[in-house]
Amino acid sequence: MSEQKRTENNAPTPPTKITLEKLKSSLGLFVYIKPYIWHFIGGLILLSASSIIFMIFPKAAGEMANTANGKANWHFSVQEYGLIFLVILIIQGVISYFRTVLFAVVSERGLANLRQNLYDKILCSPMAIFETRRVGELSSRITADVGTLHEAFTITLAEFIRQIVILIAGVIILFWTTPKLSFIMLVTFPLIVVFAMFFGKYVKKLSKNRQDILAESNIIVDESLQSFHTVKAFNNEKFESNRYKKTLQNLVKISLKLANVKGIFFTFIITILFGGIFFILWQGAILVERGEMQVGDLFSFIIYTGLIGGAIATIGNLYTSLSGAIGATERIQEILAEPSEIELNTKGEEPKTRAKGNIRFENVQFNYPARPELEVLKGINFTVSQGEKIAIVGPSGAGKSTIVQLLMRFYIPNHGTIYLDEKPISQIPISSFRKNFAIVPQEVILFGGTIKENILYGNPDASDEDIKKAAIQANAWQFIQSFPEGLETIVGERGIKLSGGQRQRIAIARAILRDPAILLLDEATSSLDAESEKLVQEALDGLMKNRTSIIIAHRLATIKEVDRILVLNHGLLEESGTHEELMTNTEGLYHHLANLQFD
Repeated sequence: MSEQKRTENNAPTPPTKITLEKLKSSLGLFVYIKPYIWHFIGGLILLSASSIIFMIFPKAAGEMANTANGKANWHFSVQEYGLIFLVILIIQGVISYFRTVLFAVVSERGLANLRQNLYDKILCSPMAIFETRRVGELSSRITADVGTLHEAFTITLAEFIRQIVILIAGVIILFWTTPKLSFIMLVTFPLIVVFAMFFGKYVKKLSKNRQDILAESNIIVDESLQSFHTVKAFNNEKFESNRYKKTLQNLVKISLKLANVKGIFFTFIITILFGGIFFILWQGAILVERGEMQVGDLFSFIIYTGLIGGAIATIGNLYTSLSGAIGATERIQEILAEPSEIELNTKGEEPKTRAKGNIRFENVQFNYPARPELEVLKGINFTVSQGEKIAIVGPSGAGKSTIVQLLMRFYIPNHGTIYLDEKPISQIPISSFRKNFAIVPQEVILFGGTIKENILYGNPDASDEDIKKAAIQANAWQFIQSFPEGLETIVGERGIKLSGGQRQRIAIARAILRDPAILLLDEATSSLDAESEKLVQEALDGLMKNRTSIIIAHRLATIKEVDRILVLNHGLLEESGTHEELMTNTEGLYHHLANLQFD
């Protein structure tokens, strides 16, 4: 449960183990870097140059100490060394600036293209993607995983290369300048550092377990406080308290174990690691005492040793970061590999071909991909003529909403064909096909912008006069004018600042602005009070004039005047006719449902 919550909160999932196959697969994302390849190569060259120049410092510092001690190897004065250091620092600063800018161009522009493609891929995927993936998981791919790649390109990769250069250059310089002491270091120091790295990984694993338990305890707090009324209503305060107490006990247990391991780790660092360093320094001091090494060379050796040890430790940490980046690329590529429902037309809008509105379902059978064993529709046949108003009724789970989703091509029938104006809808370009539809759902979810922006969603090219006319026809203009900001009123997240009836009328205005050939109403008035329902129903009656309309309804009183009613039950079309015709069949399902409601 904690893993799910962290994913939904856009936290990156754990790093993956690096293999050659995964590394090759991850290189596929370099296609986004390709347009900026020369920036990338230039950054790598400057980074390598900067790292090599940096390695001059310890040797120059040691030679400066030798010069001050009267045993110079290089023919520079102490004052000249100061000038050399100044020049090196200036060169380093200039190189670092241009290297940072070049890598920024690569990462910011390249990953912006990746984010755009990833977002477009999700937008253009079929509805079935939400049956296998949570919304939080999909948004996490754009935010957390691309963010991991951004950090990898801007920081991790550059630092990894820098530490490799420092490690190789440092070892070469040490064996060239101080071979005896370097051999002693090679025998002792790497073993200590490697052991420390493995010890550190165990500490990190325990820290992660502690964070997992802490996250679980936080989830319990969040859930219980968000569902506070439910906790109170079911008198479950003690249950929630015990649940939280159990996680806290586990947290204390793992925390104390972590403290013990950390204590041993710090003891190891102080005694073994620093002991190894002091041993090497002691050996160096003996060489200086014997006259086999100069003081400045020992000083340089100490600095190089510290740099090499730091590089080894840093590479271990960076390896973990890079493995996380490779894991992120895998998850991103999974999304990019999903089949697209449509391809975005970047060369302009597709021409809209207005349909007449004749619809025909021919032996349509369907089951949802996530539930292949459950057949939702079992050979549905019906026709809707241009301008006809039909209602679809039936018990919950009968398949009413599924018919609308198939008609909108959110899903593809397993068997049978759906026709629009006697043409199979699968043969019509999907973008131009859907431009003929507008839907007013039961639960209207508005975007968090203004009322004007939400109405314009039906037709982004509409004028202010068109928006006003649509709002008037939707019985929305009166309440819109009552707000100080009018059309510029912010509706809040998901339209929370508006009432249910107001949201419905905004949705109707949006549908009017779209001017659809086919109107789909999915329980559009079922959750409204009587006054709001009257206003919304009047707006809907106006919207349905001269349009093919399909209405899904539970409240049968709202559909008495439609041209035809289709009665579904367990995926089968049991009855068809007007309200009066269906009521004459006293044994029919519609008569039964009507009696339950009207009585």
